Amino acid sequence: MKPVSPYKLASVLLQYPTAAVFDGLDSLDAAAAQVRSREGRQALGDFLAWLRATPPTDVAQHYVETFDLRRRCALYLTYYRYGDTRNRGMAMLTFKTAYRVAAFEPTDDELPDYLPLVLEFASLSSRGEDLLRSRRADLELLRKALHEAETPYASVVDAVCAHLPRLRHRDLNVVRAHWDKGPPHEDVGLEPFAPPEYLGMPS
Repeated sequence: MKPVSPYKLASVLLQYPTAAVFDGLDSLDAAAAQVRSREGRQALGDFLAWLRATPPTDVAQHYVETFDLRRRCALYLTYYRYGDTRNRGMAMLTFKTAYRVAAFEPTDDELPDYLPLVLEFASLSSRGEDLLRSRRADLELLRKALHEAETPYASVVDAVCAHLPRLRHRDLNVVRAHWDKGPPHEDVGLEPFAPPEYLGMPS
């Protein structure tokens, strides 16, 4: 069997756990066994073993609690550093440009920095892997947050990182600078749009 892209597998496993995922566990196990990196195979195998041992409803609840209710664990690569600020919109232009240059047409259902979408792109194009490499620090912030949350989903991101270069010095500096602070608070749309006199402020 041809080795399977760990990015493709991770893309599937990091999305909401539907019935199709549980129905396809045998195929996912076989694909994970063909992943090139031993570290990646082990990480994916550990996660798939947890899926098999856990009732689907519990997995679904855990997914929501992990990715929807924890700001640090959001599956959006620009979120940890930029939150819902204007700077995040600028950062996402990188993703949009990479997709456009590669003639990759992502779904309109998700933002361009949604990790499963980026991983799908990486499984299809070297430009996608370049995009992951350029966002190595953001991926590491997510990975650390998932490990801190003690979630099995950390193993899936471990498998992705096993196929990427080690963190560079500048990446480590970014991680150190942002880890303790967490995602910044929203500042989009905070300016008053009504006239000052309407808000009871001096004009």
